Amino acid sequence: MAMAREHGDVDFEEITGSLHTQAFNRVRKSPWYRDAVYERFSDAEYQRRFKATQDKMRRLGLDVLIACGGPNHWSWGGGMRWLSNHWEWHGVSAYVVVPSEGEPVLVCGPGAAHREAVRRATPLSDVRQSRRGRSAQVIVELIREWGPADGTVGISYVDPVYGHYLPVDQYETLREGLPEAQFERVGDFFHELVHVKSPEELECVERAGSLMDQAMYAMIAKARPGVTEYELAAAATHAVLDGGGQMDFTIIGSTRMDDPGLVFGNPWPSSRKLEKGDIIINELACGYRGYTVQIGSPITIGEPPGWIREFFDETVRPGFELMADELRPGKTWEDVRRAGGFFAERGYDGRPLYLHCLDFVSHPPHVLWDHVSAGEEEMTLVPGIAAMLEPTIITPDGKLGIFFGRTFIITEDGHRQVTRFPHELIVV
Repeated sequence: MAMAREHGDVDFEEITGSLHTQAFNRVRKSPWYRDAVYERFSDAEYQRRFKATQDKMRRLGLDVLIACGGPNHWSWGGGMRWLSNHWEWHGVSAYVVVPSEGEPVLVCGPGAAHREAVRRATPLSDVRQSRRGRSAQVIVELIREWGPADGTVGISYVDPVYGHYLPVDQYETLREGLPEAQFERVGDFFHELVHVKSPEELECVERAGSLMDQAMYAMIAKARPGVTEYELAAAATHAVLDGGGQMDFTIIGSTRMDDPGLVFGNPWPSSRKLEKGDIIINELACGYRGYTVQIGSPITIGEPPGWIREFFDETVRPGFELMADELRPGKTWEDVRRAGGFFAERGYDGRPLYLHCLDFVSHPPHVLWDHVSAGEEEMTLVPGIAAMLEPTIITPDGKLGIFFGRTFIITEDGHRQVTRFPHELIVV
């Protein structure tokens, strides 16, 4: 399908010498960023993704799909990033517009130098600026160029976990600009396409796992009396960025082991300074080329008291490993949940969540203490799934919880942990 030139675009040669004008925002085909190096997946991998998307569109009777994706945790770029290799922080969402046949088009952020940089990173040949957030107007014009202005347009989630769609002003612009079109909210469109990952995708999960190891070691190297929780977060973040990844979140909290008051890490690491006799409870997540991995391991400042050591060695770790033993093809998420009954049998409490899967980021299926939340068709484990096993076990008095988590890939003959960080209570 031929792509028409976006209204108002100006070729670089036409405005050289006049870049100080508003035409700067509409420039295209410049030599800028030609020396930039961006990793992306193979052409064959992107063609696989385009085909899978368009096959599903045909199954759902869609003439056009608007694939959304934003910078927040639950989105992590979503289907937009999966199809375009683009990460967008200008606005709630960016969009890949997919025709029933032909190449998709990316609609994102500002124009000018921003768009020229994006053009170097994406496999898509047509990148259109949002015109300062007027993405829906750009999409309306694009669909009219293609022809199916009275067709069926699907809209996927921006955020598949909370179930959020694109902003209401964008939706109203679409409805007003394409009054004869039929709009369908197609929800978590991409889940079935990414729940089981391709070999190239799994390589990125593995790379993110190695970055998580480096983040943990950097945090341990930083941990000492007088250091704040936020400085631990900074050390972990630097290790991830230094390895070419992106930090998703740093959940880091600390408390006295002789008088604890912490059942889960702090999602906003505070300015509390570490002291000898503290325990650090943490959960970290980072991403590599769109795929995230998580980890969490307790760290003590100084030798822990005997009851903490016993709590970890006799309850937290063995229960975790019993659950991990169930992570293999042919098993069900209910098998994993039942193995977690070990903790209650020993008289301990816990955070409700035991395990979640990873599409791009945290995503159902979920395994909880008392039930499993999964579609009937995905209750059985199969190779290619990534999952985060993360029980948080809480003492009977409710004052201390130990989060212990690792990310696994389900393989043909069992599972593979994507981090090599030891299953130990770390003492610094």
